[in-house]
Formats: sequence, structure tokens, C-alpha cells
Amino acid sequence: MSNNFKNSELLRFTTAGSVDDGKSTLIGRLLYDSKSIYQDQYDAVVTASERRGEEEVNLALLTDGLKSEREQGITIDVAYRYFSTPKRKFIIADTPGHTQYTRNMVTGASTANVALVLIDARNGIVEQTRRHAIISSLLQIPHLVVCINKMDLVDYSEERFNELQEEFEKFAAKLDVNDVHFIPISALKGDNVVNRSENTAWYDGPTLMYYLENVHIASDHNFIDVRFPVQFVVRPYSDEYHDYRGYAGRIAGGIIKKGDEVMLLPSGFTTKIDKIMGPDGEQKEAFPPQSVTVLLEDDYDLSRGDMIVRSNNQPDISQDIEIMVCWFDGTKPIQPRGKYTIMHTTKTARCVVKEVRYKLDINTLHRNEEENTIGMNDIGRIVVRTTSPLFTDAYRKNRITGSVIIIDEGTNNTVGAGMIL
Repeated sequence: MSNNFKNSELLRFTTAGSVDDGKSTLIGRLLYDSKSIYQDQYDAVVTASERRGEEEVNLALLTDGLKSEREQGITIDVAYRYFSTPKRKFIIADTPGHTQYTRNMVTGASTANVALVLIDARNGIVEQTRRHAIISSLLQIPHLVVCINKMDLVDYSEERFNELQEEFEKFAAKLDVNDVHFIPISALKGDNVVNRSENTAWYDGPTLMYYLENVHIASDHNFIDVRFPVQFVVRPYSDEYHDYRGYAGRIAGGIIKKGDEVMLLPSGFTTKIDKIMGPDGEQKEAFPPQSVTVLLEDDYDLSRGDMIVRSNNQPDISQDIEIMVCWFDGTKPIQPRGKYTIMHTTKTARCVVKEVRYKLDINTLHRNEEENTIGMNDIGRIVVRTTSPLFTDAYRKNRITGSVIIIDEGTNNTVGAGMIL
């Protein structure tokens, strides 16, 4: 593995679209045309396609890993695929299109830099398209790429492409989406996926692969507000490292440098950074999403769930937290006054649901304040009270310190994921 590859940037993207818009075929095409699959995988797909009596090789079968998905021809769970090109490494979260799998989409999209929204050029913008765009904007995915697929079935019509682009832009104006890009493609034939298409001579933008390799994602992280949640206290207890006390964790925001003055939460003590140790030894500075061990000049006691910040730039410290929650539990809806475990960065606390403010209609963004039953796959706004203060930022400011997960104390199942408002 060349050093260049080891240090190449990782881009996470999620795919969304209605049923049969060709998400799985598109991913299959990306993997195949970028030479990221093995010959035996391809051969197995050829055999499976023949067995199903299909004329062309069905690249969608590369991604539909679950047997039940291949039988139904749909994607049910979030399938993660990993591939790389000389320029970047990629993780794809292939999320299902069906309404009853909203929670899977939320899971797959929560860490994505880019969301690909597929539209079938024949059917145009349907309810699911709007829904996925709304979820992408709720999850603050920085870049949205609208792939207008199946262009081969509308004779690569420029008019149809422009019509759909205009319609989507009108709708997206209501959403919180900053960067939207449109590409005409045919996942089946490979037009504009990895290779430029002669069928769309009128389109002068990038291919999908070129876009994914070159979109600027470095500033998707928050480099301003220093947030370092402590995950583990490193105490070797050996003669050689008699007084060694390091705090290991992953930087959630900001840039920390040796010698910086920092504040420790929840105690509020201030001290300086003595050393920053990374995977290759001591380093002068660290930034998201690096994992490092920090050593401090003074002996203060920190433990898992505590946070290192700057004294003039602190997170919100509160026990009453308002969140937009996506509910995962199929057996019972959110219980007002219900008690749950809440996890935020590296901290675990208990919480009680104080009130349900409203349920969001995911298709129109209408806030239904009369409806306070939030069941599986619903999204709503709630207020929780936690047993100990959490150190939070608004989700739009920092996706790591702005998100929580909610766990059922009885079953230990994750029953909800939330974005702090």
C-alpha cells in the first residue's frame, strides 16, 4: 500500500431514491467500471443474471447481499460497500427506498459527506424523492447530487433533464441544502457514471465518479470549535511510564496544538496541552477526524465522557435537551415520561422524555402539534431531561457533538437517533 493511498481522503456517501430507481445498479456500475470488484464476484453475477433470464448483466446483484433482497429484488438493510480509486477511498451506504425503512436511511446517512438522490427520468420526482431530500437536509449532508437515471429510456432528452432539474430546484429551495448538483446518467448502460457519455453531448458537467473524486470535503468538519471527548484514560502502570496519564479519543471539532490552553469539562479547570500522541508518535497538532492521545501539563482527573474544550469557546452544558428524533422501535412508540439511556459522544446518561412537541410530516415538512405519538420510522421533536449534564452543540454546527442515540433500558436496543437543536 503506497503512502499516498494510506493518506488519501475518505469520502462517505449514501444513495437514496424510490424503489427501482436503480440505486443498486448504479453502485454495481461504479464498482465495476472503477475496477473495484473481483472477477469471481462478477462471474457470480453473470451466472445469477442468466439464471433469472435477464438479457444484460444485472449489476444490482453485486450489492444486494442479503438473500431476501435478491429474491425480492429490493434493498432492505443498509449495505456498506468499500472501494477506492487512486484519488480517494469511498464508503457507500446503500440505503433502502421503502417508506418503512426510514430509520435505515437515517443510520446510513448520518455520517455521509455526499447524498446521491436518484430520480427515474420517466417517473420524475415522486414522494420518496422529496422524502429523501428532506432527510438529507435534516441530517445536514453537505453535498447533494441528483442523478437523473434511466436517461436511455427517454432518448437522452435534454429537455426532460432540464425539466426535472427545475422541478427539483424549486422544491429544494424550501430545504436547508447548500450544494446541489445534477448529472444525467444511465446506470444500466454506464452513461456519465465513470465514463463520459457521447449520448449526452449537451451535458458539459462532470461524470459522477469525477465529482465524487473531486468534491471538496475537507471543510465539512468543524475546525473552529475545539471538542475532544475523552474515550479512554491511558495509564500503563509500569516503571518506565510511572506518571504517564494520557487521554485517548477522537477529535470531534477544532484544531488542538501542543501548548494550547484548554478547559476541562465538567470541572472547569484550565491547563495546557503538554503532548499530542498519534499513531506515528508525537505530533504538533491534531484535528477531526483524527484519533489521538492527549497529555496535559497538570494532574487533573478526567474520565470517559468528560470533554476538553477552550475556555472562551464552550459547548452548551445542560440537562434539558431538545432533539429531532427518528424513532426505530417497532414494538412501542416514544413514551412521554418514559425513561431511557442516552448516549452522546463518549458519555452515557439516563434520561426521561419531558414532552413531545410535534411530529414532522416527512413528505411536506408540516409540523403536526396535535399528534404526539411518535412510532417506528417517525420523526418528531422532543425534550428530554438527563441525569447528568451533556456537553452539546447544535447538530448543524457539529454533527458529532450534536447527535445522540437513545437506548431502551429493558432490552438494550437502540430505539432512536436524535439531532440536537
